[in-house]
Amino acid sequence: MSRPSVADVHAAQRRAAPWPYAELDLTGPAPHPVRDVVLKVHQRCNLACDYCYVYELADRSWRDRPAVMPDDVWQATLAALGRHARRHGLDRLRVILHGGEPLLLGPRRLGEMAAQLRAALPDGCRADIGVQSNGTQLSDTMVATLARHGIRAGISLDGVPADHDRHRVTHNGRGTSAAVAAGLRRLQAAPSAYAGVLCTVSPDTDPVATYAYLREFEPPLIDFLLPHANWTTPPAQRGHGDWLVAAFDAWYGDTAPPRVRLFDDLLDMLFGGAGHSEQAGLSPIALAVIETDGAIELVDSLKSAYDGAARTGLDIRTDELDDLLTDPGYAARQLGTDALAPACRACPVQQICGGGHYVHRYRAGAGFRNPSVYCADMLQLIGHIHTRVTADLQRPIGAPS
Repeated sequence: MSRPSVADVHAAQRRAAPWPYAELDLTGPAPHPVRDVVLKVHQRCNLACDYCYVYELADRSWRDRPAVMPDDVWQATLAALGRHARRHGLDRLRVILHGGEPLLLGPRRLGEMAAQLRAALPDGCRADIGVQSNGTQLSDTMVATLARHGIRAGISLDGVPADHDRHRVTHNGRGTSAAVAAGLRRLQAAPSAYAGVLCTVSPDTDPVATYAYLREFEPPLIDFLLPHANWTTPPAQRGHGDWLVAAFDAWYGDTAPPRVRLFDDLLDMLFGGAGHSEQAGLSPIALAVIETDGAIELVDSLKSAYDGAARTGLDIRTDELDDLLTDPGYAARQLGTDALAPACRACPVQQICGGGHYVHRYRAGAGFRNPSVYCADMLQLIGHIHTRVTADLQRPIGAPS
């Protein structure tokens, strides 16, 4: 199956998302080079999660791609990463081995890939390598391999077993919570291989019980993620702000809490710092995805917006990562305030919220220059955090909380 040209892809993107593809002025400063790379080393998955943005939502490109990244694509990827790092003098490159389910490759192949990635980068450029996994393949051998090769695993866990098993199931409909819990216990015993847990927010679950259950696995980081939705395909439920407020209170009242990326970032930004999350703040996103067929694409979550939203028309075997820097969809993620809708730029918390997750701003016929579909939820959470923390700061030292 022939791949459309860059010109054809951009023409389709202009029709689907006038902003940024038809309306963005690219004559300003050059975008940041790629510093985060997602490698789709295994396209297929052993689960059938009902909200998966790769297999269950708008995009269907996975059907035409190889199940496993072929060697010619892998070798071209290694060479391209080395050239990009040398050209831009990068001292660090973050690489996530992704899927589908990357652990289906097996421990031996994953170890080989990690070694080859590090060997491909120039002296002075460190590779921080991770995998994003559903957690069902975390055998003793797999965990030992991850630890030995300096690979850190992020695991998806959607709360207590009954909640997790409603959505994260095998292809025959069986829940996976027991297998994930067993894998997480193995990761607890190998902390160098443990990146943290990701949990998709579901308003019909108990946020306090969810936080407490995730906490049992001693994660170094918790990511609470809003379900991918937009103005054309809005969230199936309401109440995400209420859920996040309750989860924040449980975390804030914990005497020894783990990091929660969203809460940490919002606190940092409320007091003058910078965020490092796609869900909030204005930090530039400098990420590329390499698919199993060699396609260079934008962040995977765009696939929840419309079919082809992540496409660029570039191929790692014939194009350079630098070619991505002129793609309007890549450049738009680095514009800060200039990427925001007028309503967001007039908002008093725009530096903190940052317009919300870019993907959640999409509206068919307009594109991505809109407030987040979760705008009210984010305002609720930010306002609550500000009120609660300010009250604590104003309390006299030694006064009971």
